[in-house]
Amino acid sequence: MGSSCGCGVTLVLVFCLWGVLISLSSAARLSASRQKLEVAKHLNRLNKPPVKTIQSPDGDTIDCVPISKQPAFDHPFLKDHKIQTRPSFHPEGLFEENKLSEKPDAKTHTPITQLWHANGRCPEDTIPVRRAKEEDVLRASSVKRYGRKKHRAIPKPRSAEPDLINQSGHQHAIAYVEGDKYYGAKATLNVWEPRIQQPNEFSLSQLWILGGSFGQDLNSIEAGWQVSPDLYGDNNTRLFTYWTSDAYQATGCYNLLCSGFIQVNSEIAMGATISPVSAYRNSQFDISILIWKDPKEGHWWMQFGNDYVLGYWPSFLFSYLADSASMIEWGGEVVNSEPDGQHTSTQMGSGHFPEEGFGKASYFRNIQVVDSSNNLKAPKGIGTFTEQSNCYDVQTGSNGDWGHYFYYGGPGKNPNCQ
Repeated sequence: MGSSCGCGVTLVLVFCLWGVLISLSSAARLSASRQKLEVAKHLNRLNKPPVKTIQSPDGDTIDCVPISKQPAFDHPFLKDHKIQTRPSFHPEGLFEENKLSEKPDAKTHTPITQLWHANGRCPEDTIPVRRAKEEDVLRASSVKRYGRKKHRAIPKPRSAEPDLINQSGHQHAIAYVEGDKYYGAKATLNVWEPRIQQPNEFSLSQLWILGGSFGQDLNSIEAGWQVSPDLYGDNNTRLFTYWTSDAYQATGCYNLLCSGFIQVNSEIAMGATISPVSAYRNSQFDISILIWKDPKEGHWWMQFGNDYVLGYWPSFLFSYLADSASMIEWGGEVVNSEPDGQHTSTQMGSGHFPEEGFGKASYFRNIQVVDSSNNLKAPKGIGTFTEQSNCYDVQTGSNGDWGHYFYYGGPGKNPNCQ
């Protein structure tokens, strides 16, 4: 009799455990389907109905979205915004009508291309938008964080005390100027495809337009090229922009992944692959980026190359940058997640140190700032900063052709960088 009682208890336990497992799995299913719904809603918000769709050779889908239906206009402050189709003034003087449609002169430089151009172009009055996919959003730590940088991802040149090094896992090799009011910056930088060790790391080269303190209220506008498997799902080198008005906390995002930047150009897609890229001891390909504040309207405009005025960040997005920038930075940034407790081997720039020079190291050349009279000027008092020069380094110089320039970058992990 005792044995049958024992059997009954065992059965009850089995049924209980079974019930717990069923409720756990149904809760997991519920949370998975809730997440799926949340992701679908977010994608629906981001991916606007296109008038034309282009499949890129790299697997991207480029949607040609009517200019007035782009993600920027989800912003409550932009509901009645009249799109400015061109800036009033350019740092080289009054903005010319034909600047938006000038075609690159094949004799003077290789036209900048993006891979998707191989399969078509977007019509006028539309903008090309890289379509966000479900797997892109699922790679983010949450739907809310998709397309956003992590907090404290800004190089602060004066914070190189050893206890601050790598506290956010980000490392830099940059040149910078501060101590004045800046109304823009320009640089030409060569494009590489650095190797990334872990999918949650990235490598980028960019310029930063900064205002405010390095606390909770930092304003930043950023643009350049990046390799980010987490954000894009591959190791391609891509054109990107970023903005924040509260030190990467609640505002801002990459490219057009939130409302903010207003694009007016139909030829260049934010986040799309840049082609071709530079090769070691071989052809070098570079891009020019100019960001400046239109003195009339106050918006911050971006130009890519000599020919593509891409669009603008409305000044109301910012607090400090509504007036001017207090610091400009140019250079490289990588994430070092210290896999296996050792320094990452994620490359910055070409993956080679600055002293190797042209054709081997990555560079920024003709770096300039925009002054209060809207003129491009050579930067005064350039400083440099890197957390660990044995991992990634920076070296400045100047000459007639390249103006102020610097080589930067490195391999990450090596015998002197563990």
